[in-house]
Amino acid sequence: MITVAVPHQRIADALGELGDDARVIVWDPTSGPVPEDERERVTIACIPHLSGGKAVYDRIAECPDLRVIQIPSAGYEHAAPFVPAGKKLANARGVHDSRTAEMALALALASQRRLPQFWDAQSRGTWDADVYAPSLADRRCLVIGYGSIGAALGARLRACEAQVTGVARSARTAPDGTDVRAIDDLPALLPDAEIVFLVTPLTEQTEGLVDADFLAALPDDALVVNVGRGKVVNTEALLGELQAGRLRAALDVTDPEPLPDGHPLFSAPGCIVVPHVAGFALLTDKRYIALVRKQVEAVRHGDDPVNFVMMGAFPA
Repeated sequence: MITVAVPHQRIADALGELGDDARVIVWDPTSGPVPEDERERVTIACIPHLSGGKAVYDRIAECPDLRVIQIPSAGYEHAAPFVPAGKKLANARGVHDSRTAEMALALALASQRRLPQFWDAQSRGTWDADVYAPSLADRRCLVIGYGSIGAALGARLRACEAQVTGVARSARTAPDGTDVRAIDDLPALLPDAEIVFLVTPLTEQTEGLVDADFLAALPDDALVVNVGRGKVVNTEALLGELQAGRLRAALDVTDPEPLPDGHPLFSAPGCIVVPHVAGFALLTDKRYIALVRKQVEAVRHGDDPVNFVMMGAFPA
């Protein structure tokens, strides 16, 4: 019998019946240990947003027959250090593509069309026209991290008639026809980029990628949109360019995160900050429910998990 543990009854209700050989229980490993009568039965453990740490994964490790740990995010660097030995970790790649791409597009449009300026004028009860605020159409856009979220963003940018070039670890032509350049090509690409979208996971290669040299290579008034991970950007280097008025930024993620009250990014000219909300979706969302159902099918057929990202190597 396949036993799927989900952290809330609403998720169990959304999953519904999974077949005669599968059942759903409600267990949130962030709130307490697995029920004793379920300890040896849990096959797939789904954990909620904003959860992690050794205590949570130690509780998961108590389930000897567990095959899959399903996290709700595409990024998994926060989970990787704690995955118990022999347990397979799956991320939620594909679940949040549309939401994250929508926010990236919204941030770019807000910055390009100077919406914060107009909202500020409205709050002061004044008419402050900027009739030549630049359009998103015809802008030369780099999407760094052209995976599933990057492709979702690329589709939306092309619908706005922007020019899109992808960047990934290696050069290729994406299934949607986008020219994807290797990350080593960035020095040649940046001087021509009017808007840079960061959609990368946090890895050794991407941490601090957007440093002073990266930013200096961008043309004046270029926009940096980050919906990936805060540590991809060197905050001090970005602040220098913002405070000089040379570049703009629109950030869903930051370093540090959350930003402490009064942090200079909040008041930096040309900077929009939103509190890491781009990709969050209720775990009753149809995309997440479809993913969990696929995990049940994978276990049923003895396959690796969907979105399998790593095997744990850490003793409980």
